[in-house]
Order: sequence, then structure tokens, then C-alpha cells
Amino acid sequence: MRLVVVGNGMAGSRLISEVRARDPHMKITVFGAETCRPYNRILLSNVLAGSSRPEQVRLVDPAWYEAHDVEAAFGSAVAWIDRETRHVVTEDGRREPYDLLVLATGSDAIVPPIPGVDRAIPFRTLEDCERIMAAAEHARGAVVVGGGLLGIEAARGLAGRGLPVTLLHLAGHLMERQLDSEAGVVLGETLAGLGVGIRTGVSASQVEEGGVRLDDGELVEADLVVLACGVRPVTKQAADAGLEVRRGVVVDDEMRTDDPSIFAIGECAEHDGTVYGLVAPAWEQAVVAAEVITGGKARYRGSRLVTRLKAKSVELAAMGETHLGEEHAEVVRFSHRARGTYRKLVIRDGRLVGAILLGESDAVGTLTQLFDRGGQVPGDRAGLLFPGLSSAPVTDSPTLMPDAATICRCNNVTKGQIRACWEAGARDVAGVAAATRATTGCGTCRDAVEGIVGWLCEQEGISV
Repeated sequence: MRLVVVGNGMAGSRLISEVRARDPHMKITVFGAETCRPYNRILLSNVLAGSSRPEQVRLVDPAWYEAHDVEAAFGSAVAWIDRETRHVVTEDGRREPYDLLVLATGSDAIVPPIPGVDRAIPFRTLEDCERIMAAAEHARGAVVVGGGLLGIEAARGLAGRGLPVTLLHLAGHLMERQLDSEAGVVLGETLAGLGVGIRTGVSASQVEEGGVRLDDGELVEADLVVLACGVRPVTKQAADAGLEVRRGVVVDDEMRTDDPSIFAIGECAEHDGTVYGLVAPAWEQAVVAAEVITGGKARYRGSRLVTRLKAKSVELAAMGETHLGEEHAEVVRFSHRARGTYRKLVIRDGRLVGAILLGESDAVGTLTQLFDRGGQVPGDRAGLLFPGLSSAPVTDSPTLMPDAATICRCNNVTKGQIRACWEAGARDVAGVAAATRATTGCGTCRDAVEGIVGWLCEQEGISV
């Protein structure tokens, strides 16, 4: 059986490791358009901020491919797919036969079609990140265009380097897909306090040598312009091959396209009308596809999304249907703008269907578990938002947390799995990460994993 994977990013590299774990003999060839080995794209904001080095966000050791008999072609983009003969053809003319093909082509940064945009740098790849850092060393000021998750992380990272930064956003408030308007305003005020100037409701019409020209003629001065205007699934190869493509490459519950020998996973895939732009769904899809490819049975039923902002001194988690109002659901809300705090629960039929937690909060773990499980919400709504004020037990304490509770959402690792890993000899976070991959996605579960490991060691009187 010959498996070819097009794309060696976070989805493609995970698929390869999952397939190899199940089948040590299948012939695997992977083509990656980037010249470097796979890296954790969602941690690029840490690299930009200077809290991580590029080598610290690599996903795969170079020796892994040879040790696991995987042929990896870096810097070798696939130009087209010959479905009739079952070959992929690279841009440099290589033809590689396949029995099964997986498309993990990811997304490209959206670059707005405005004059002078070639003066700006998109923030999408490790190479982009390195270009931005090099430019920031000599820049006197920066503009980031786009106030979504990535744009905010880029702006905060540049501000953390001491660079004056202005963030421009077309919508009326930041992160409008995940946040309601009040949360967006509070987030903007928090960022302003950290040195990021916020301009919402504005549109860039041109990038000039001196900065960004707005539609109304105003020039926002900067000598570094960063684009974070969203992403678009890479579907050209699939469309040219005649596969069904809507926003993404359409797949079924086995992650198969309308050609049963071709699968698609990650940001390029569209399942049940949804294209997911986060790492956890991509890795869930990789597991399903690997199981099916190696002869097993698995089904992907969609993902429940929790968005975490990874920006220093800004704590934000948003999940589910955050925009519902009182006319459609029970809404519990608390706002303290002077402290940068906003908390909102959206409850329907007694279950948590959405939440926003902005500002430091010890309720994130409990609410994420409630959202994941779809269980009944306790009657004490205030106690959910402020666990310290409630007489009820704090369910995200390691002592009381059930073994079924998901700790690492990116890799779907439960407390029970961490406990089993600890009992097998892992006594620190690095050992747990090596065995379960917990903490290797967005990294926001690290404190929880440390807490569980520390609690287990304490129970047994083990010093770490």
C-alpha cells in the first residue's frame, strides 16, 4: 500500500505519525511546500514575541523520518493530481504513484488587493515570522492589519518588543467571530493598556512607504506593516482534479473526498459544512483518517471549539455560541472594564452552549469541561463564574476532577490518561508530553498538567 500525503504541516505530520504507529510497513511519502521540517504554527506568536526560539516550535525531529521509514520531500510543492493513473506531480516534475492520497494542504494568508500591499508582510509561516522579526529590529513603528486572533497575537508580540504598534480592524470590535461587542471593547482596552493602539471600523486602502492609508485618506504612520487578514483553504489541486470543493475540500465522516482513494484533513477540509481553523480539529481528523487508512473503523463527528488567545498578559477563552442574547438563551454576564474582566455564560435547555472569559479566571477549566460534555449546568450560576465565592466544590481541582475530564483539548488527553502515564513512570510535564502529547498544541493546558502531576507526586510523597 502506497500512501502519499500532500502537506507536511501540523495536520500532515500528525497523520503520518498516527499511520506509522498503526502500520509499521506501509510505504509513506510526504510532500511539503515549505523547505523546513514541520513546526507548531499556533506558537509562532511566541516566536514573534521573543518568548520562544524557532527551534523550540519544531514538531518533528529530522531523524524521525529515516527512523520510521518515511520519505519526506521538503520544498516540493505538488502541482496537480492525476486521478486516472493515481499519481501526484510536483512543480519540479516528479511523479509519485499512490494507492491512497491525503490532502493536508492547509491555508494561505489572505492578502487584500490594495495598492502597495507587497510592502507588507503576511503573518502565517515561520519564514514570515522571521521576516517580521528582522524588520522589527530597525522599525520605529508598526501597523498590524486585522483584529482577529492572529492579528492580536502579532500586535501584542511586537509591542512586547518595545515597538509602537497600531492595530487596524474593519469590524466594529476585535475578534467579532468569537466575541460579542462588549467583550471586544474590553479586550481592546486591555490591549491599549499594553501598548497596542486600537482602531476599529477602519479599512486600509493602500500600503505606502510611510504606513497605511485608510479609506478616509488618513495615513497611519509605520515603517513595518503586518497583514493578519484571515486565511483561505488551499484547494486548487483538489479543484483541478475534479474533487468536490466548496469553501474547503468536501469530506465525509471518514475524511474521504468524493474519490474514495483521496482523503482531506485540517484547514483545507470541509466537513458537514464547516472548515475548522484550529489545531485540535485537525489532529482529531488526522486520527480518524489514520485509523481508516490502516483498515480500522472511525468516524469524525465534528469538533466543539474553544478559542484561546496566546498573548502575554491577556487571558481569553471563548467557546461555542457566544453571540446569543436573552431572547434565545439564558445569559449570565459580568463586566468590570477597569480591571479588564468580562465573563459571559450562554445556557440553553440547562446546558452550557457558549462562554467568554476575558481576564484572569479560575473558572476556565470547569466551564470547558461543562461545554465539552454537554452536561447539565449547576443551579449556582454565579458560582460558575466565580468558583472562589461558591460553597460548591471546585471541579477543576486535581483532587475532584473526574478521570474523564479533558485536560489537553488539542490532543484530547484526559486526566485519567495523565494519571496512567504518571503511574507508568512519568514524573514531570516533559514525560507526560512525550507519552501523551499533552501541552504540545497551543500550550494553554500546561498549568493544568503541572497541577495534576504535582498533586499525584504529593499524594505519594514524591519530591519533584
